[in-house]
Amino acid sequence: RTLPLPPPPPPPLSPPSCRNLSLGGGLLLLLAECRAEVRRVFAGVPSLGHQSSPKHLLQLGGRVLLVLMFMTLLHFDLSLLSVLQNLVGTALMVLVAVGFKTKLAALTLVVWLFCINVTINSFWTVPSYKPTHDFLKYDFFQTTSVIGGLLLVVAMGPGGVSMDEKKKEW
Repeated sequence: RTLPLPPPPPPPLSPPSCRNLSLGGGLLLLLAECRAEVRRVFAGVPSLGHQSSPKHLLQLGGRVLLVLMFMTLLHFDLSLLSVLQNLVGTALMVLVAVGFKTKLAALTLVVWLFCINVTINSFWTVPSYKPTHDFLKYDFFQTTSVIGGLLLVVAMGPGGVSMDEKKKEW
């Protein structure tokens, strides 16, 4: 008699793990918003300039983790619509990750992701007794959470560790 082997573990950056990491990015952004800045500047003492605070690093980490969600939406088909979706999504992901025109790129991603979420994860069109209903519902609300994280980026801005902030110093 032989025992059946367990299924192999999923790859480290499989779509479910990327989505969970992107939810963590939204939580990091929320933590950065709640974190208070402590200024340690004394009158008459020269400062060393802008230093990266933990709040700015949390915002950077949150932005990068939110972008992982879009890696799960890439389709490797050769249709024109799929290639266009991949190019636009990748360009917007890079803009949010590096912090260049972050608010505009994040707002565009919110609209883009909302449209994709409503069309692809439409769990309300599937009868509730089918297992697909639960999977689509899970994906829908997880994607909605990422939209909330991107709205935090729109509201708070990119943070201190970004191209937008470096442009202000030049």
